[in-house]
Amino acid sequence: MKVGKIALMLDKWVPESNAESFDNVGLLVGNVDEELTGILVTLDCLEEVIEEAIHKKCNMIITFHPIIFSGLKSFTCNNYVEKAVAKAIKHDIAIYAIHTNLDIAKEGVNFEIGNRLNLKNLRPLISKKQCIKKLHTYVPFVHFSSIQQALFKAGAGEIGNYKNCSFRMDGRGTFLPTQNANPYLGNINNLEEVEEALLSVIFEDYKLPDVLQALKKSHPYEEVAYEVYTLDNENQDLGMGRIGELEQEISEEEFLLKLKNNFLTPCIRHTVLRNKPIKKVAVLGGSGSFAIKNAISQEADTFVTADITYHKFFQAEGKILLIDIGHYESEQYTKNLIYNYLTGNIGSLPIYISEYNTNPVNYFI
Repeated sequence: MKVGKIALMLDKWVPESNAESFDNVGLLVGNVDEELTGILVTLDCLEEVIEEAIHKKCNMIITFHPIIFSGLKSFTCNNYVEKAVAKAIKHDIAIYAIHTNLDIAKEGVNFEIGNRLNLKNLRPLISKKQCIKKLHTYVPFVHFSSIQQALFKAGAGEIGNYKNCSFRMDGRGTFLPTQNANPYLGNINNLEEVEEALLSVIFEDYKLPDVLQALKKSHPYEEVAYEVYTLDNENQDLGMGRIGELEQEISEEEFLLKLKNNFLTPCIRHTVLRNKPIKKVAVLGGSGSFAIKNAISQEADTFVTADITYHKFFQAEGKILLIDIGHYESEQYTKNLIYNYLTGNIGSLPIYISEYNTNPVNYFI
């Protein structure tokens, strides 16, 4: 198995196009044609992790946080980024980053946090917008079913928990084949009128190339008429953070202890306790203070995230219990998420979870 095959597999799972515009995901270092000897999964790709990969005979590292984020203007090994990249190149180790595209995935980072807290009815805290497209195309009646099924197979027509969704409206189309045309129906220079159906489906934007390819391959016409629109609908599956409910409400103290035990954090920062039970919980792994207002507007009892600054804590205004469990602590199980996906889809290739603790924050207790 080659590096490129793993990259394609990961892109199909959580498409690179779903990452935020500021992010840097995908294959950052390495050759797509390199034969794999093993994969190491890590949260951060530091020089020590490269050493671990060498020791475990892995020539590909899949990291959650991109080691190259803002670009490299020089390459002199004067900082931790350049040292790690240099060592990877020297030992022919590929580095693949999978970051905000996994953050927003239906069963991504925040879904994993919600699962570990046993939250039910999980849905996005901030749904992704402008990522759903609609296709209109016009097909002869006799080909309607075959084209419809081809589009479904390409991933179109999926809405929430429903598949194979489409709309049909019958009508009549006209066309006049000119001298160089090769029409499926009709004759050159004769105006033709044909019974056609409007076929309409929606799909996530990253599927556009596959959907159009399926349309053109299955459609009988030499020139296929179609329109693609971007919808304002929010995506029901993709988005930053997750919000859900505990099966039974518990006290604030019980919830804090649950967090401490489940996320192995020696220190939890939080706003003043409100002496109200916890039932509805919002979560966002990593730096999530930008979503405080979203959690409040959706009437969450608490919002669990990380990197909340002093002044951001004031935004609680007594309406919510804000909890900061630490950046590393909130995302630490992302390694397990990636590992479980790979082991479930790859045969005998050795895959390891990094044993090196990359958390740069230490606690004096």
